[in-house]
Amino acid sequence: MYTTASVFFKTLAQAGVTHAFVNWGSDHPAFLEDLARQRVENDGRTLVEIITCPSEYVALSAAHGYALVVGKPAAVIVHVDVGTQAMGGAVHNADRGQAPVLIFAGSSPFTASDELRGSRNEFMMWLQDIPDQAAIVRQYMRYTAQIQSGKHASKMIMRALQIATSQPKGPVYVWARREVTEEEVDEATMNSTLPLKKWPSVTASALSAQAVDRIAAALLEARFPLIITGSSGLNPAVVPLLSSLSTTLAIGTLVVAGSIVSIPCNHPYYLGFVYAGKVPHLEDADVMLLVDTDVPWVDVMDNAPRPDAKVFVIGNDPLKRTYGWSHVDADMVCAADSATAISQILGALSTSESTVILSDPAHAATIQERRADLDARHGAWLAGLDAAESQLAPDGVLPSVAFVLGTVRDVVHAQTPDHGRRVLWMNESVSNSALAWNHIRPEVPGSFLMSGGTSLGWVLGASVGASLGARVAGKEYELVVALSGDGNFLFGVPTAAYWIARRYETPFLTVVLNNRGWQSPKHSLRGVYPDGLGSQATGQKLSVGFGLENADYGGVAAAAGGAWTRRVERAPELQGTLEQAIRVVMVEKRCAVVECVLEAI
Repeated sequence: MYTTASVFFKTLAQAGVTHAFVNWGSDHPAFLEDLARQRVENDGRTLVEIITCPSEYVALSAAHGYALVVGKPAAVIVHVDVGTQAMGGAVHNADRGQAPVLIFAGSSPFTASDELRGSRNEFMMWLQDIPDQAAIVRQYMRYTAQIQSGKHASKMIMRALQIATSQPKGPVYVWARREVTEEEVDEATMNSTLPLKKWPSVTASALSAQAVDRIAAALLEARFPLIITGSSGLNPAVVPLLSSLSTTLAIGTLVVAGSIVSIPCNHPYYLGFVYAGKVPHLEDADVMLLVDTDVPWVDVMDNAPRPDAKVFVIGNDPLKRTYGWSHVDADMVCAADSATAISQILGALSTSESTVILSDPAHAATIQERRADLDARHGAWLAGLDAAESQLAPDGVLPSVAFVLGTVRDVVHAQTPDHGRRVLWMNESVSNSALAWNHIRPEVPGSFLMSGGTSLGWVLGASVGASLGARVAGKEYELVVALSGDGNFLFGVPTAAYWIARRYETPFLTVVLNNRGWQSPKHSLRGVYPDGLGSQATGQKLSVGFGLENADYGGVAAAAGGAWTRRVERAPELQGTLEQAIRVVMVEKRCAVVECVLEAI
């Protein structure tokens, strides 16, 4: 017997979806029955690999991590309105992080007298029948739709996937009443196949010829051009193009609040990662190219371009249409695919007219001076980081954040066969996120990931999903490292995340930066009340500090998933502890948690 659920799984598999991260409920009998059928008919295998997730937040975070690594959607299956709500802030992350994910939720039956298979037969089905279930997540979705018949289900799913994978990519939400999922379909419906080539994602858009000429001309004429990017590396093809543009004209490049490697940190004109506060080099730039940036700078932090600066904005949604407020004073705003756009600009710079300009002795001298200046700026940036890594906390015993991150980087490079080239870093160190970027210094496209959103707790589930995605994509990572704050660790539902990691053999190293509280709200307080009564208060007095009553972070992971764990309270202990932890992950194939105790907030 085939049902709408049978069509659902068959369509996902034909569309290339390999994994479904699931949290089952009373709306899913048809799905569980069809999976049983698949196992009987396929020697125990199912069309889509099912990953059981005891937390919906972790399920969607895992699907998000999977999508970042594979570049294709995973599926998430949750339970009616309550499971939809339980995904919580992971919905925000998938939206802002442009993660293509297909979310399916069942819904309470609409019949109650056994008129159809699947009619209401449990008390909670009345309580879970709400007026508009999709409204819970609609403002975060690229598309929401209700499946109303098994005969049409495959087309609804393909439309959802087509939208999820078109720019700007993002999550989609499809739901169905229980009776609809139980609807029997005939073999003709089940065996029908939709031609995938007829459901393509939207073709990437290009810059107009006028925009190409204007941007190229401005860059050629600039004294100090500056590229600010955010998450261009979501398309790995952008990374070498952006690097080439920076090299060709000696353009300094900053990453502001990015979520993925957009330019290698060892590029000679890379000027660092900025997450908050003053954005350096703005005051020098006479031409700025903003590529795939969410927030290039925060105005009230004394950030402003020069009055005479020319500003060009390129992105798949440059006006940020889903933000309540967003604006950059710009000379030109272009909705375009960044890889296509930068290729066009590079093409314009290689024309005979541009070659004549570039070969002019005076112009060549200007670019050469700029190369020397950028080399010096890059060197000074590195020197500052190196100096910070040698410093301990004020007590001379605890490690500083920079010390921890520099040590983690060096030990990971020393302990992995490819010296860190095949390591995946997952970063959610919150107030220390910029420090993590700048001290880890990732060079390989796709090797350093953040959620792209602001709902904390993502990193644990995402590390599981990224590990699964690496198998599918053939990316043989030697090690996955998750960087987390202590408060953030608890947000990530570690009991569920480490249970899943053990069950599905996705071991990763977690480094917990434990400043014993939430630094971010304390930082926000000082931003508004720099001289206020709370500005000098301890974190514990402000109710944002945990004091001495910390959770046993590693103990939680050990109880839930058999993780190896150590707590480091003295800087000299860190290197040896990390070496042991890495051996546990790489040799014993189980998770390891290293909690690094820092100066309390």
